[in-house]
Amino acid sequence: MSLESWEANGWLRKHQTSRQEVDDLLRIVERDLRDAAVTELSADWKFGILYNAALKLCTLLLYAEGYRAERNLQHYRTIQALPLILGQQRQDDADYLDACRVKRNVVEYDRSGVVSAGEVAELEDFAAELRAEVSGWLRNTHPELLE
Repeated sequence: MSLESWEANGWLRKHQTSRQEVDDLLRIVERDLRDAAVTELSADWKFGILYNAALKLCTLLLYAEGYRAERNLQHYRTIQALPLILGQQRQDDADYLDACRVKRNVVEYDRSGVVSAGEVAELEDFAAELRAEVSGWLRNTHPELLE
């Protein structure tokens, strides 16, 4: 599949991003990574914040490629676009982040105390690594979107 075929299926729509939008999303990522480091927060809450940072990085990828996910299954589609943009070798990362999406939904809507400190640390490392890769990808692929 390709982003174009996802658009043809109605899963994505065209989106014209800007330097300002990209900068705003990168600032959200930085805020979330910083805020998740606050020690007084519960593991559940930190996990949700880190998930948001990783989701925003996937959103950046889609926006830079000229698309945004439709509202139906928006988070799922945004995450699953990761290997379509960065390469099929990132499919395991998309699967991991999708599992995080499901867990984040549980702690957000159903019950607390579900996330361990180890899961928080794993997602924190993942989000930091993804931030570095997305930043490099933007510099190499869409330098016009960076200030």
